[in-house]
Amino acid sequence: MNSDRSKVFRIAREMQRATGKRFEVCLARSWQLYRLLKQMRQGEVLFAYEKADGSLRRAKGTLKDIEGLIKGTGRESYKSIRYFDLDAQAFRSFKVENFITIF
Repeated sequence: MNSDRSKVFRIAREMQRATGKRFEVCLARSWQLYRLLKQMRQGEVLFAYEKADGSLRRAKGTLKDIEGLIKGTGRESYKSIRYFDLDAQAFRSFKVENFITIF
């Protein structure tokens, strides 16, 4: 749990740097992202985020049983969230500050 808490706080700090919002707001949003990732490790999740062009993206993603699809090593990032898009059958990512909600 300590490493999870550390990741949540790092994401919150990154979000604060990117948006300039109060840390409390960023921390609350960071915990939502933590719950999203936890749910995606268990199965399919419907969620929404703002795309780079400003449009809304409703996604159905997962992190469960995707080990065979991963290419390369990849590094953990506190600036973005990576997931496997079940509609597009491809990996996608979004910036942490663009996360909107879980459905």
